[in-house]
This record gives sequence, C-alpha cells and structure tokens, in this order.
Amino acid sequence: MTTARTGAGRASPRGRRAARSAGDDRETAILATAERLLEHRAFGDISIDDLARGAGISRPTFYFYFPSKDAVLLTLLDRVTEEADAAAGDVLVRLAEDPRARWRELIQRFHETFGAHRALVLACAQVRGTNAEVRWLWAAVLERWVQAIEAAIEAERRRGAAPDGLPARDLAIALNSMNERVWYATFAGDGPAVAERDVVDVLLDLWLAGIYRDTTPPPST
Repeated sequence: MTTARTGAGRASPRGRRAARSAGDDRETAILATAERLLEHRAFGDISIDDLARGAGISRPTFYFYFPSKDAVLLTLLDRVTEEADAAAGDVLVRLAEDPRARWRELIQRFHETFGAHRALVLACAQVRGTNAEVRWLWAAVLERWVQAIEAAIEAERRRGAAPDGLPARDLAIALNSMNERVWYATFAGDGPAVAERDVVDVLLDLWLAGIYRDTTPPPST
C-alpha cells in the first residue's frame, strides 16, 4: 500500500543481481517461464535448466540475469507486491468518503492481484518456512501493509467513526494475517476454505466488525 512506503521503506530482495534493463526480453522470459511452471509444479521440482530452456537461453546465460532460481522467485514476489501496492492506490486516503465501500474496494483489489498470481502466492507460502530470503521479503511487505492499516484505523478513531479498543497495530496485524491465511486456503483449496465467490464479502464483514464493532460503519462525512 503506497501510504506506508514512507514509514516502512521499500523491501529490496537480496540474493539477486540488479535488473540490467527494464525492457530486457530474456529476463522477462525467465520470469514468465517460472510463473508458468509454478502453475503445474512445486517450486522445488523446477530446475535452473527448466527455467533456461523455457526462456530459450542456455544455463550459463541464465546466470547472467539471476544468481539462482531463488532469486527468480524473489523477483516475482517483489513485482507482485508492487502490483498490489499500485492496485491499492489512494483507497485508504479516501476512506472517509464511504468506509464500507472503500474497505471493500481495498480487499477486492488485493484479492484480484493475488488471485491473478495464485501459483506464485502458493509457492512463496510453501517455501517461506525454509527460505530465509522469501520470509524476510514477505515480512517486510507485511510490515508495510500493517503500518498502512494501523494508520487508517487510527484515523477512523480520531474522526469518531471507529471506537477505541485494541491497539490499532495489533488489530492491523490480525486482520492482515487473517487475509493471508484465508486467501491461501481459498487459492489452494486447502479446506476448510471459503468459496472464492464469497471470500471478499466474508473478509469485509470481519474487517468491519473488527474496526467498527459493527458491519455497518457510520455514513461518510
């Protein structure tokens, strides 16, 4: 979420070389190959040879762009979280216009972004326990989002729309963590799971109940 970038800073994945060129077709081909293969295979079953072959390059050429296949996964994760930030836009800034509509818009935009990259999301969740760099990057991203939601909750409390209660940071952590787990179960079919057609509305009601102690927040100001 763009509102938290100043406070938390951008996460910079380690273990990969800086991109040589934004328009580099070979790097793009490697990334596209990785995401395509993840739709059918576990990350651990994908080799550097698979990535190189899918991108139409040799194994030595692969190393000109990435030092490892882990670096490919980190780059993909970094790009998807940037895409989610861009999708969130200024929704939280406009929260007072119509709280229910704006919270729903935020959750819906994140759902659409991660849903469009669900194979990558599932792969990162599965390797996070054993891959320190993926764990570090996701923690940095989550911290940024927690700070954005914390600030939004505090703003709603200041204007009298949301009651005082749990520390805003703790509530923001719990809400973001809930989304993460619910989306994982929905995308993976890892039951019990909320049906995808219902997941945004279910999450929205829980967010509203947590922040406003009611699923119908006060009208706009």
